[in-house]
Amino acid sequence: MNLQEQTKMCGDVSIVLQRADGSIKDSRQIQNLVVNAGLAYIISRMVGTAKNVMSHMAVGSGTAAAAAGNTALGSQLGSRVSLDSTTIAGSNNEKVVYVATFGAGVGTGAVSEAGVFNAGTSGDMLCRTTFGVVNKAVDDTMQITWTITLSAT
Repeated sequence: MNLQEQTKMCGDVSIVLQRADGSIKDSRQIQNLVVNAGLAYIISRMVGTAKNVMSHMAVGSGTAAAAAGNTALGSQLGSRVSLDSTTIAGSNNEKVVYVATFGAGVGTGAVSEAGVFNAGTSGDMLCRTTFGVVNKAVDDTMQITWTITLSAT
């Protein structure tokens, strides 16, 4: 008997940009890339390596396409922010959902990339995505919801 199982990991990113009055200025749905460093991080956690859990998200203005070898954003805008929440979801617990909010004055500028990390500086990058520019003004708030799904195909 030949038993083959292929595992697939994919990510979906939702970006919602709000003006100071709470009205929605922009909303996007984007796919992302789980980078090689992120895959190595996942494997290391499976064997008990003492690495920090994913805890931060960052945005940047880099425009180079996401690539498997990425370990950082192309051009980070300001500091990384702590995740608001991390939850396991899906009917078979096959998803993890990370949510982060970039408040007024945080991550301001022509945002065109984002990533999830396990530290406020340095650390491991799990995934990265690039997208058409989201213009975040100084008084805007941006919430990013990042869903990573692991499935057997």
